[in-house]
This record gives sequence, structure tokens and C-alpha cells, in this order.
Amino acid sequence: MDKKQHIAIFTTASLPWMTGTAVNPLFRAAYLAKDGERKVTLVIPWLSLKDQELVYPNQITFHSPSEQETYVRLWLEERTGFISGFNIRFYPGKFATDKRSILAVGDITEIIPDEVADIAVLEEPEHLTWFHHGRRWKTKFRLVIGVVHTNYLEYVRREKNGRLQAFLLKYINSWVIHIYCHKVIRLSAATQDLPRSIICNVHGVNPKFLEIGKKKQEQQLQGNQAFSKGAYFIGKMVWSKGYKELLQLLSKHQNQLTGLQVNLYGNGEDSNKVHEAVKKLELPVEVHPGRDHSDPLFHEYKLFLNPSTTDVVCTTTAEALAMGKIVICTDHPSNDFFKQFPNCRTFEDGAGFVKAIHKALAEEPGPLTDDQRHELSWEAATERFLRVTDLDHASNRKLAGPSSKNFMSMSLKLPDLRSNIEDASAYVHYTASGIEAARRAFGAIPGSLEPDEEQCKELGLPFPTGKQSSGSWH
Repeated sequence: MDKKQHIAIFTTASLPWMTGTAVNPLFRAAYLAKDGERKVTLVIPWLSLKDQELVYPNQITFHSPSEQETYVRLWLEERTGFISGFNIRFYPGKFATDKRSILAVGDITEIIPDEVADIAVLEEPEHLTWFHHGRRWKTKFRLVIGVVHTNYLEYVRREKNGRLQAFLLKYINSWVIHIYCHKVIRLSAATQDLPRSIICNVHGVNPKFLEIGKKKQEQQLQGNQAFSKGAYFIGKMVWSKGYKELLQLLSKHQNQLTGLQVNLYGNGEDSNKVHEAVKKLELPVEVHPGRDHSDPLFHEYKLFLNPSTTDVVCTTTAEALAMGKIVICTDHPSNDFFKQFPNCRTFEDGAGFVKAIHKALAEEPGPLTDDQRHELSWEAATERFLRVTDLDHASNRKLAGPSSKNFMSMSLKLPDLRSNIEDASAYVHYTASGIEAARRAFGAIPGSLEPDEEQCKELGLPFPTGKQSSGSWH
């Protein structure tokens, strides 16, 4: 292995699906590789055509991984203004319609060759390890860092038997992350407490939004009206993404918000329900299809409303602040990072929501300082990531535990397992995750232990013969 760090970033989604785990790991890869000091590989899911049609918007589909890679790189270069020097690799994935999530198929540690398996970043580590069956992440890689994106417990609590499901999921998440990660970064305290974790927002804002904010600030300095529209909200149109809270607040306090016009933008499975709820309001609330948040349509809005309590760190809130808007959001741990910005106004209850709106409508947003603008950037997010992971000083550090070579030579004797609780837990997980009935009982997609013939052909992988497991545990 050469002297440069090799960082493999595994994530659970890819463009053109405009979700946080598609966008943020992509920017992380670009900015970690930007100075040329590290070799970075972004590992993203490849979906077969039938799943692409379910997931990707605007009927966008790809016939090959190389075609999708070209799309991803062009999208990124248009927003960063530079050509990125990282590699892109694909792992086989399947879309779970019940979870609205992509799940990995087979042992995705095999995507990275052993000779460059140095540092792994697992974006959504619980998601990537729930059903993992194969090489143990801590054995394959010298350092494994998890970045927790999603407040799964909050989503689960809103389902049928949610409290029981959340209770079980809490312990499963802690279990798999303890087994597979050396360090964990929680983007905010909205996520559950986890072993070996630290709270730090290591996400930044697409540079386009900062440029929009600079232009708005220039208009303000010249004495021109920078914001001619009122309030809006943008997000995936599902109840749990803030729509339920927002519509309840508007309904309950519409007499105190007379004349307030709110525009909602988004696509999602609850679109019909949102339309029906809006019809019952007396306020002039309109619902529109989703758009890219950097679209000129949004530049004139002064006020961004986001009462969501399921976010961990909301990307659209950061983008709105970068564009120079006033943001009204809940006093919630997910918004702690944003409280340092004067244009962020938090509320605790309905009365506070109404008061914040009236105050914001009567004012103009304050200008961002250079330091505040930098704090929102991906440059600052990358600095924070390197600091909390200690990657700049981690090159020669040896982590606790046996080396891959020694570990591979160990037999799975019970006395050895009993002497090491973590190894025993890993072995239990490895065994259970290799049993189809157990996988299905815990929510895995049927037949996801190995990639199918179609996926192997599309990705150029050898087609597994028989029903053997996808890989060695050790």
C-alpha cells in the first residue's frame, strides 16, 4: 500500500435519488480527495432496472454503472466547479418498498481489494450492517468510521406498534455498530446514543447555495429588495418529513396568520394526503411538485418554515440559511448546529411559531459574515470530519484487535469466543445473518444473501454457485 490514506466511503443511496445519503457522501468524497493527499473511493448501490424505476425521479434510468457514474460526476462538477479525483465503485443493492430504502446484497466489503482496504466510512452504519453477512468490517479495514444520518427510532415510533419496534431497534443498532465500527459520528443529538460516538455536524452546503446567498447580500447592500416572496417549505412529501407538523400548526393558528401565503414543494407517497389537508385550510397554501432547491424559483423567498422533528441535520435548512433566508424551525436537537446563525429562529410551541413568523415578515434577513458562510461550507465540514476522526494523525496508528492475517488464522473455538465478547457478538451476527429465515424475520429482502445473476452480469461480478454464504466472517 502506498503512503497515502485510502478512504472507502460506503453509502446507502445514489443520485438521481435526491436524498441525504446520496448527496452528502458524494460531496464528502469530493472534498476529501480535493487536495490530493488521500485516495478516495465512493461505493454506491447499483439497482436493476425494475428498482431504478421505483426509486429514481423523472423516469431517469441507467443501462450500466458507467452511465450512472457519468451522470453523478456531471451533477457534482456543475455544483462544485472542479473535477473530482475520487473513484466510484458500485455494490449490488435492492429497493425495500416497505422501508423506502436501498439495502445491500451480498458481502459489499469485497468491493474494495484487500491491498487498499485502509479506512472505511460507513454512511448510515446501522443500515449497512443490519443484514451484513461476510467479512467483518473491522478485520477488513484498519479503521471503520460510522456517520449516523437518520433518526430511525423516530420514524419507527410513528408506525404501528412503534414503541416496541423502536425499543428493539435501539438495541439492534447499538449491537451492530459496536461490532463493526471503531468510531461513530452522530450529526446531532437527535440520534440515539451509540458506542464510541461523538456529536459533530460533518455535512456542508452545496457551493451553489452560498453563491446565491452572496448575490442576495449584494442586492441588500445596494438597497434593493432581495426577497419579494413570503414563506415556503421543500422536502420529500411524506408526513414524517415535517408536513404533518407544519400543516397542524397552520391549521391551529390560521386565524392568527391571516394573509400568510405558504408554498409547499415536494414529491412523495403522501402527496395526495397533503393536498387533501391543504384543502381544509383557510390560509392560501399551495402545493407544487418538487424541484431542485437551487432553482431560481426559490431565490425570492424570504422565509423557510421547517417544523420537522425527524431530521438529524436538515440539508434544506442549511441551504436556506446559505441563501440568506430567515429559517423558522423547532427548538430541537437536530437544529442545534443552526442556532449559531442569527437568521435561524427556533420555536417551542404554536404561540412561538406564530410570533416568529410575524417577526420574520417584519424584518429583512441579516447578512452572513465570512466566518458564518465558511461554517456552512463543505470545506469547513471536511475540516470538522478530519478533526473528530483524527485522520490527519491516524496513518501509522494501530487499532486494538488482531491483524487480518492473524485473525484469519484463528479457528472459531468457543473458548476463544468466550474470551472476547465482541468477537462472540460478531460471530452470532454472522451466523444469524446467513440464515434466510432469520434474515426475513428481521426485515431483510428475500434472496438478498447473494446478488442474483442479473446483478452479477451488470456489475461484472462472478455469479455465486450453490447456496453457500457470501463470505468468511474472519
